[in-house]
Amino acid sequence: MTVLLIGTIILFLIVFLGLPLGFSLLVVGAGGFAILRGMTPALSMVSQQILEVIMNTNFVVLPMFILMGAFIYRAAMADDLFEAANAWLGHFKGGLAMASVAACGGFSAVSGSSLATVTTMAKVAIPSMRRHDYADSLSAGTIAAGGTLGILLPPSAAMIIYGILTEQDIAALFAAGILPGLLTILLYIITIQILTSVWPKLGPRADRSNWRDRWIKLARVWGILFLFTLIMAGISFGVFTPNEAGSIGAIGALLFAIARRRMTMPIFVSSLIDAAKTTAMVFMIGIGALVFNNFVTLSGLSGAVANWLQTLPLSPMGVMMVIIFFYFLLGMLVDGMAMIFLTVPVIFPIVLALGMDPIWFGIVLVMVVEISLITPPIGMNVFLLKSMMPGVSLRTIFTGIAPFLVADVLRLGVVLAFPGFVLYLPRLFYGYY
Repeated sequence: MTVLLIGTIILFLIVFLGLPLGFSLLVVGAGGFAILRGMTPALSMVSQQILEVIMNTNFVVLPMFILMGAFIYRAAMADDLFEAANAWLGHFKGGLAMASVAACGGFSAVSGSSLATVTTMAKVAIPSMRRHDYADSLSAGTIAAGGTLGILLPPSAAMIIYGILTEQDIAALFAAGILPGLLTILLYIITIQILTSVWPKLGPRADRSNWRDRWIKLARVWGILFLFTLIMAGISFGVFTPNEAGSIGAIGALLFAIARRRMTMPIFVSSLIDAAKTTAMVFMIGIGALVFNNFVTLSGLSGAVANWLQTLPLSPMGVMMVIIFFYFLLGMLVDGMAMIFLTVPVIFPIVLALGMDPIWFGIVLVMVVEISLITPPIGMNVFLLKSMMPGVSLRTIFTGIAPFLVADVLRLGVVLAFPGFVLYLPRLFYGYY
């Protein structure tokens, strides 16, 4: 345990010094394993983990959906989404913020990435909100929170990784994320409505669009609706597997970008490079986390934590609340994707032993990771947004996020209290029980 404690301290130190998280996990995990077992077994373990990840054909779906998101971004579909949402909602108090949430949901449904959603929607929506004198706190909070939909609505990279690690049906996970995702959009819009009703200056009304303009702008987003429906319907009716769906989605997004005259050879190459970089980052975090997991397991901590949780004098839901609290604490210090890689091998057997549904727990896990993206001190969405809004302080951004965190906790309570709400669509489409 002493070696693990020292290794964990070193891990946080080198991460805060700027070494990429994946490499930090790899170095500390391999070093700790070498101290406990020797250098040769450590090198053998590292090489085995690398081979297992890169040779796992299930991971093929991940780069394909990432590439689809890159093509969607280049096709400038986010602009049409925001304009359509603004035409229908902009004339309300806080209407531009509501439109941003709706557009974040639409973009998330074809991007699968929280960071991509934040990056894209910040460029599209924040200039418009500033022109209408929206408070920076509301603008930043809306985009940071709305961006978290990227890992809840399918296709979600976080769900794909969870499904691979736990051998759960990725299609069922995708279906399970739809209703909680829609609930999130609704709660965020209600939050904005309450805020602007109490403090109208936070989000003034924009101009009202006529009905003809609303329908014209709504018609422009048919491509995103078609692509999302194609992917989900194809998977649901067994036309193609999730792996094949990723490829079909990428090709469909490419064709839309070409049809919209947004695709040139330099842009195509740039999209491939961006997707490759993102995929490499995720894979590096995954490999590093798995290596670090072996070190943690060897130290005896995994078994000790599992035994402690199972011996708590609590009901299964009580133990689940302890697990969620642990995730909240971890999420303040660790990247969301790393949390999944690091904790699922330890927590998932406990969840099964408690009789919890694995698909339901997958959605709970993604929601908790989602919350970690906007909580201090790490909050990846927050720091990404800060880099795009250099004149806005972190305090202002976190102030804007606070009401949305309340909405997130309320949504989490609904999902914990009513598991059937999450499992309704998997049962409807796949006969999942």
